[in-house]
Amino acid sequence: MRFRRAACAILLGIIPLAATAGEPNDYVFLPGVAYGEREIDLKLGTWKQSEEGRTSAASIGFGLGLTQKWFTEFYAVFQDTSDNSWHFDAWEWENKFQLTETGQYPVDAGFIVEIEKPNDLQGGYQVLIGPLLQKDLGKVQLNANFLLTQIFGSHSSQRAEYGYQWQAKYRWQPKFEFGFQGFGDLSSWNHWEAIDQPSPQNRMGPAIFGKFALGGRQAIRYNAAFLFIKSNNAPSQNIRAQIEYEF
Repeated sequence: MRFRRAACAILLGIIPLAATAGEPNDYVFLPGVAYGEREIDLKLGTWKQSEEGRTSAASIGFGLGLTQKWFTEFYAVFQDTSDNSWHFDAWEWENKFQLTETGQYPVDAGFIVEIEKPNDLQGGYQVLIGPLLQKDLGKVQLNANFLLTQIFGSHSSQRAEYGYQWQAKYRWQPKFEFGFQGFGDLSSWNHWEAIDQPSPQNRMGPAIFGKFALGGRQAIRYNAAFLFIKSNNAPSQNIRAQIEYEF
């Protein structure tokens, strides 16, 4: 009971602040791994930035559950900026590790390691790491991810950024679930004073989820969100979606 109350307090306490800044097609990482599962993953997103205009992003990836604890996925990332010209932007290699058995402890845990190699190497390599937490309360699923992003090999002086994601959804029925998602950052890891101020990248809003079973191991999963609640300096009109074909 003590663990349950602590987990709920953490998850509910971050909601007013939440939100990882990054790309308009960011999605919430989940800690679970399915051994032997293969998937084709499509992520889409768009947002409007007052000074830079509208930015859209899309990525297509192939993933495989190599072991009962390790899922790896490669993505090709594309971006469309205000000049209305789509271009290849980066390669991403995502590795997810399941740390606990589902339901073994009051909170399920995993860990994410993502490496991004941009098309323009002057921007440096980006490495994202962090724990993934999930708590089930009846039909309600709560997720909270705490992420650290560092750029290597860049000529810039950009520090590591600390951010997080959160998600709360109600499992109404397999084909349609609903809830909320949030993404954001807390600025540089050694500038904790930013916690006491509104984060410049807070964004959150309603989300929908679902799964269509196709027989055997085949299924189509989807989730989408309209993140219209934001801090003053965050991108606006952020719409994101993800479609996965599992087989």
